[in-house]
Amino acid sequence: MEKLLHFLLFSSFLLPLLTLSSTATAQLRQSYYAGSCPDVESVVRTVVARKMQQSVVAGPGTLRLFFHDCFVRGCDASVMLISSDGNDEWRNPDDTSLAADAFDTVIKAKEALENNKQCANKVSCADILAIAARDVIFLSGGPSYEVELGRIDGKISTKASVRHRLPHPDFNLDQLNSMFAVHGLTQTDMIALSGAHTIGVTHCDKIWRRMYKFGGGRGIDPTMDREFVTRLRKTCSIKFQPTSFVMLDAATPLKFDNLYYQNLQKGMGVLGSDQVLHTDLRSRATVDLFAGNQTAFFEAFVTAVTKLGRVGAKTSGGADGEIRRDCRRVN
Repeated sequence: MEKLLHFLLFSSFLLPLLTLSSTATAQLRQSYYAGSCPDVESVVRTVVARKMQQSVVAGPGTLRLFFHDCFVRGCDASVMLISSDGNDEWRNPDDTSLAADAFDTVIKAKEALENNKQCANKVSCADILAIAARDVIFLSGGPSYEVELGRIDGKISTKASVRHRLPHPDFNLDQLNSMFAVHGLTQTDMIALSGAHTIGVTHCDKIWRRMYKFGGGRGIDPTMDREFVTRLRKTCSIKFQPTSFVMLDAATPLKFDNLYYQNLQKGMGVLGSDQVLHTDLRSRATVDLFAGNQTAFFEAFVTAVTKLGRVGAKTSGGADGEIRRDCRRVN
């Protein structure tokens, strides 16, 4: 009876989100700006390419910004809003590590579009972020895909809205699956999207306990390769600096490929929530598939990131949506 009640409660919460996602899917379309701003994708890609040349964190940071935005209030660029009283998403502890260069990538792309007479005040920050995330993937060596467009920007951003909405680095498989399921994403989608960790970094505070005090003791997480831990400890010492970080894929940290999954097979997943994908037998087969077949990974990733881009997407204006003139502020 208890399991049945849990299922019913979960379903009553999930159904409205899935219905909203289905509505957005029907209204989002790849050719949305064909008549109003035909140069939108080339303008955004030019800005993204320039930022990636200027900063190694701009690419992975922009991709992470897209994930964080969609998981909280849906893909509405609410993560970019600044509140004068400090009550906004990006100042929640789970978002404060988002890269400044990622925000700047979207802001610069918006400025470029606003300076284009045909595109001025027509392209949402939410759509710019979705396009920029795709461009980061492609420019890093990953797959290219058509982005569904037609989102408008949200007007609300609060610290509290981030709570319990984002995966944590110590999540187990059940916790990961539950969080992604709320957004209509399957376990395969979750594993594919986790592959975005093939580029980027994480700070030492996210992995310190795995290396020094696992399980509240003084040991090392037994799922970690010992030589790998030794290498990580050179950067993440027992008294590391707050700014210390390590690459999530040390072999090819700037290339979007399937080495992330090969690392998991070797016990070289940096985050506990990464390594558990191979440690847990329920997800290991998918990790092994992606590790041995990059094409399968790319195809699954495109499917998953497209589904992610539909989550909570607003497609009509009104009290809760608009096309912002400035991505950091409501009009």
